[in-house]
Amino acid sequence: MPFKIKLKTLVFSILLAFSGAAAFAQNAMSLEDCINFAQTNHPDIKIAQLKINDAEWQIKENTATGLPQVSAGISYTGFIQRGGLPSGAVSFGGGGAPPPDDLLNAFEANGLEDFFPWLGSAFAGDPDAKLFFSPVHTLGGELKASQLVFSNSYRLAKKAARFYRDLVAMQMNATRQTVRNQVTDAYLPALLISENVKVLDKNIGNLQKLFSETKEVNKAGFAEQLDVDRLEFSISNLKNERENLVRQQEIVVNALKLMMGMAISENISLTDNLDALLSKNADADLTAALNPMNRAEYQALLKSRELQALQVDIYQKPWMPNVAAFAQYSPQMQGGFGDKNSDGHNKWYFIPSAVGGVSITSTLFDSGISKAKKQRAMIAVQTLEEQKRLLENVFSLELENARKQYLSASERAKSQQKNLELARRIYETTQTKFKAGLGSSFEMTTAEQGLYQAEQTLMSARFEMLTARTAMRKALGGF
Repeated sequence: MPFKIKLKTLVFSILLAFSGAAAFAQNAMSLEDCINFAQTNHPDIKIAQLKINDAEWQIKENTATGLPQVSAGISYTGFIQRGGLPSGAVSFGGGGAPPPDDLLNAFEANGLEDFFPWLGSAFAGDPDAKLFFSPVHTLGGELKASQLVFSNSYRLAKKAARFYRDLVAMQMNATRQTVRNQVTDAYLPALLISENVKVLDKNIGNLQKLFSETKEVNKAGFAEQLDVDRLEFSISNLKNERENLVRQQEIVVNALKLMMGMAISENISLTDNLDALLSKNADADLTAALNPMNRAEYQALLKSRELQALQVDIYQKPWMPNVAAFAQYSPQMQGGFGDKNSDGHNKWYFIPSAVGGVSITSTLFDSGISKAKKQRAMIAVQTLEEQKRLLENVFSLELENARKQYLSASERAKSQQKNLELARRIYETTQTKFKAGLGSSFEMTTAEQGLYQAEQTLMSARFEMLTARTAMRKALGGF
């Protein structure tokens, strides 16, 4: 039994260790991991995707405008008080007002009794009755169908909708590229601080080892207390600097998470290093020619210009007609004329109607409205043309600056590599002399500070090289 309990405990511990390692692996992220996460979760990319969906539905909406439209409706009208003429006020042919019976005879003689079936009940035996030409109740329906046959504006609107979909798709690519660049720009400083922390840890470890050895030598009476104090002071300074760097790293990593669209409460660790990223970007071509079409924002600008040019076409021919066909069926039920059915209820009469036709409309004169709109659209096209030239110059400047920055950082890195090797030799020689009792702790701490400064300077130069290579890839449109 005890063996089984220990075995279960061991299995549980192993599973817990694996789950902990998996959780850690989920939070350990390289630059590409951060970029891939941002491509899915960044709000700007989600908004850009929603714009693409909206553009797709806009195409369907514009297309449906020219397809058959069918509508139906129903209405009821009831007179609270009807206006009518007394029967004595009605005359025919200037012969005065006939009596009710003569009026009925006149309607019957003209074949109108089918249209006014209520006259018999309205006048029968009542010389003071009024003559009404409207029912009390009207219940009507309507079924209408229409079809746009031809419209130049409709044709161009469908084309513009497709152009707009292409535009937002290009803007989506530009947004992806922008987010990628933002994540890269946020990742590299966080990585630099992380590398600095590693260098500090190495230096602190070396000094702590030397500090322990010096304390033992001091106890044996072969080293001064001043040497011990100086080493302890140097270690304390390095630890304080490390704490400051760690706090800065938290701030920079939080900025990275913001650029990724990740919750600030999430914990991540950076797995890349400067050497690995430099090797990935070692294909930087200093002589590559600039092609603006490789830049997504440039393509989007050109598509915007094409879309604006369509506005010019719309107002170029305002006289082109719009042709539409329609058909309408309107059944009505009317009642409340005063005549009754055999069961004593009001009679209702069914009066249907149907109509169909074609309408053609064309603008003959609009007092210059179309001309003004056309000129404004042309000005918008010219504005985009100037923006295109400006963007080309900006791209050229970005590439030129990145090339110069890379050359400068590359020369600086080569020089600092030599300085680091020299500082390391000085440190090792000084350490050997100090351990042999031939050097002072002041020389030792000075050599250590020089080594640490050389390592930091080289790291900064390599970071500038990486930044410059990244900037070149951005300027050339590399993704």
